Amino acid sequence: MTLIHRSLRLLFVIAVTILVFVGFFYLSKITYPFIIGFLIAFLMNPLVNFLQFKCKLPRAFAVILSIIIILSLFAGLITLLVAEIVTGAAYLANVVPEHINLLIEYIEDFFTAQIIPLYNQLASTFNNLGTNQQNTIITNIKNVGEQIGSSVGTFIQTFFQNIPIILSWFPNAATVIIFSLLATFFISKDWNRLIRRLTNLLPPRLSKSGKSVFVDLKRALLGFLKAQLTLVSITTVIILIGLIILRVDYAITIALVTGIVDIIPYLGTGLVFVPWIIYEVITGQMPQAIGLTVLYIIVLVQRQIMEPKILSSSIGLDPLATLVALFVGFKLIGFLGLIVGPVTLVIISTLNKAGVFADLWSFIKGAEK
Repeated sequence: MTLIHRSLRLLFVIAVTILVFVGFFYLSKITYPFIIGFLIAFLMNPLVNFLQFKCKLPRAFAVILSIIIILSLFAGLITLLVAEIVTGAAYLANVVPEHINLLIEYIEDFFTAQIIPLYNQLASTFNNLGTNQQNTIITNIKNVGEQIGSSVGTFIQTFFQNIPIILSWFPNAATVIIFSLLATFFISKDWNRLIRRLTNLLPPRLSKSGKSVFVDLKRALLGFLKAQLTLVSITTVIILIGLIILRVDYAITIALVTGIVDIIPYLGTGLVFVPWIIYEVITGQMPQAIGLTVLYIIVLVQRQIMEPKILSSSIGLDPLATLVALFVGFKLIGFLGLIVGPVTLVIISTLNKAGVFADLWSFIKGAEK
C-alpha cells in the first residue's frame, strides 16, 4: 500500500467524519423533538422493562405508566419547591422591608459622610481650574453620558424587539413537548423491534462495534447523571448543615434552591452566596457575612475536589483525564464546556474501547482483517 493510497484513505475518513457531523447538526435542527424523545425513551427503558417483565404489564401500558410516573415525580418536585418558595417569600415579605430600611439608612449615611464631602472637594478643585480645562472636563462628561444613554437606549430597544420572539417561544415549546412525549411513547413501545431492525441493517462487524459503543455510552451517560445528582446532593447537605449552624431561617428552602442552582456550570452557588454576603456586609452583619463566606469557600473547595473524582468513578475515566476534559471544555466553549468536555471524553473513550479507532487505522493502512 503506497503512501498516496494511505493519504487518500485518511482524507476519505476525515471527509466522512465531517459529513456525518455536519449532517447530524443540520438534521437535528428539524428533528430535535424526536431526538429528545429518543433520549427520554433511552433513559426510562429500564423502568419500562421492569414494569413489562417483572410486573407482567403490556409494553404499551408499561410505557404510559412510566411516563406518568416520571411526570408525576417531576410535577411533585416542582410543587414542593414552589410551596417552599411561597413559604419563604411570605417570610421575606415580613423581613425584607426592615432590611431595606437598614440599607437605605446605610446609603444615606454613606452619602452624608463620603459622597457629599468628596463632591464639595471636587467642585472646589474644578472651580480653581482654567476655562479650557473646565470645558475639556465638561465635554468628556457629556461624551460619557451620551455613550451611556446610547447603550441604555440600544439595550431597551433590543429588549422590546425580542419580546415577540420570547412570546412566540411558548407555543413552540408546547409543540416540542407534545411531539417529544409522543415520540417517547412510540419509540419506547417499539424499542426492541427498532433495535433489532437497526442491528439487521448494519454489517456484522459494525453491528458488534455499535452494540459495544451503545452499551458503554449508556453506562457512561447514566453514570454522568448519577455523578451530577451526587454532587448536587453533597452541596445541598453541606449548605443545609452550614445554614443550621449559622441559625438561618428557612435553611431547608435556601439549601434546596442553592443546590438546584449548583447545576449551573461555574457560577453555581455563587449566584446565591455572593449577593447574600455583600448584603450582610452592607447592613453591618459581619459575623453572618464571615460565616456565609466560610461556608461558600467550603462548598467551592469540595466541589473542585469531588467533581473530578466522582465523575471519574461514575463514568469510569481517569481523574486526571476528567480534570483535563473539564478545563479544556471550559476554555473552548465556556460554561457549557464543563458538561460537553466530560461527555466528549466518554464518547472518545467508548469508541476506543470498542476498537473503532483501531479499525479506522487498519483501514487507513490497508490492513486486511
